[in-house]
Amino acid sequence: MATSSQSSVELGSHEVKDYICNACEDQNNVVTSADFYCKQCERLYCGNCIDPHSKALAKHTTFGRVEIDKWPVSKKVVDFLQICDVHKDHKIDQFCNLHKQLCCPQCVSDQHSQCSKVTPINELTDTQPTDLQGLSVELETVLGEIKSLLSIQEANVKSLQGSYKEHGTFMIDQMRVNIDTYIDVCSNRSVSTSRTNEQCLKEEICSSVLSILNEFDNITAKELSEMKAEVISIKGSVTSSFHKCTSLHNDLSQFHEIVQKIGDHKQLCLIASIKCKHIIQQALTLLGKSGKAFNVQSNAKHNVRIPSDSDVCLITGICVLTDGQVLVADWKNKRCKLLNQQYQVVSHCDVTDVRDMCQITPSEVAVAVNKNASNTHNVQFITVTQSQLSLGRKLELQHGCTGITCHQGELFICSGTALYKYTLYGKQLCRLYEDRSSDYAVVRCAVSPTGDRLYIISYRQNKLLTLARDGTLLATYTYPALGYPLGLHVTPAGQVLVCGLGSATVLQVGWEGKSKLATLATQEDGVWRPRSVCYSSTTSSIIVGQGWDDTILVFRVE
Repeated sequence: MATSSQSSVELGSHEVKDYICNACEDQNNVVTSADFYCKQCERLYCGNCIDPHSKALAKHTTFGRVEIDKWPVSKKVVDFLQICDVHKDHKIDQFCNLHKQLCCPQCVSDQHSQCSKVTPINELTDTQPTDLQGLSVELETVLGEIKSLLSIQEANVKSLQGSYKEHGTFMIDQMRVNIDTYIDVCSNRSVSTSRTNEQCLKEEICSSVLSILNEFDNITAKELSEMKAEVISIKGSVTSSFHKCTSLHNDLSQFHEIVQKIGDHKQLCLIASIKCKHIIQQALTLLGKSGKAFNVQSNAKHNVRIPSDSDVCLITGICVLTDGQVLVADWKNKRCKLLNQQYQVVSHCDVTDVRDMCQITPSEVAVAVNKNASNTHNVQFITVTQSQLSLGRKLELQHGCTGITCHQGELFICSGTALYKYTLYGKQLCRLYEDRSSDYAVVRCAVSPTGDRLYIISYRQNKLLTLARDGTLLATYTYPALGYPLGLHVTPAGQVLVCGLGSATVLQVGWEGKSKLATLATQEDGVWRPRSVCYSSTTSSIIVGQGWDDTILVFRVE
């Protein structure tokens, strides 16, 4: 059968000579790309070598590259599929049913020797389905979604940088307006002044202008510096995600190319099928479309009350930081508390009427503050430095602020009756959704990992709404166990968590927002009037904040 040598360049490169001319290799030991395959000879020929072959063996059937599906599987493709990703000097020959992993002999020896069922690949070829045509269609679909995500991420970075520059220009222009306004006021005062008083007025103007400039240096410049750090951090996060998308896009493209080439080679089809499903699942997770339901392994209670608390705790918001520390909003005691990885309070700061919170950068959190009685509606930024909390800048709002989430430099804020989109620096971009049927129709929000779906809690109507990026309603989910939903969170893999205040239930809903995937916890598990929920990737745990209770619940999941 025809064979071909493997190039040192990886699969997917345009430089790869996936098929080489057997005649050139035999005669001159030269590597030349093949353009034809002879079925009877089972050999490959380049454009020069096919002519003498065709003259000598005119009745042989040859296929050009336009009919490459009739060629044999190239050694490059065979090696790509069969060689173990971990142990490059071994070939895959077994499958672990317990871990759903392809294995080489070294993999079995190192990691799967105790597994109950490790089966040789050749024994699975007749029992395992290998719908390569279906996989090809699925690969093509996911490839398109990854391409769209790459475009969106590029646009988000440009938008974030533009917002920062725009806000910086606005702040400088505002300083100039303050100076010009003050000078105009002073000029009007100088009309009726004597020369002596005029000199004093000039000195006063100079002093005041210097004071305005100093205030800009001390406050505004510091704020701009902090904002620049935010932009750099968010840009780094987006860039990292962009690289993951690019890598997955390349992998998906390779497999899409492979499934067109391997024909009916049963073992290769099986290996390709298993690898394709694995890479597709990775892509779906990155796209925030993981259909995996959590399985609760254990649960524990942790007390978050501190000696200076004046009342029982009421946890309205939870945010897990990148390093595994947890920030909780205690509405009743009017403060935010920082917990270490053992869920012990290590720092706190006072914030009145805190309703919700979300992470902006690894060291910064935005808190939704809302008090209708005093017409107080703002976003308070909190910085975490060496396990200590400090209050930062504040965005004043002209509407309610009951829920907040962030995606790549854009803030989404619930007012109670509407969902708004803002820049990170307080510029309102648009109103995405509105429902004035109740003051509690739009109370909490969350965003998918890719930013293409928004989720809204409608408290009074016991509903979870799913919106498109532009605010179009995609799905409405109601379920008896929602029972006045209030806590809402989306994991990095796109799993949607909702907790019902009245039903004392924590649910997982599918990423489409149309169906329940699992009931994760109920009152029997210690859940009592849950108001907030969050997932920690660091500890693989779901954290539930309770109302009128000094504890949070931590559920270990897999």
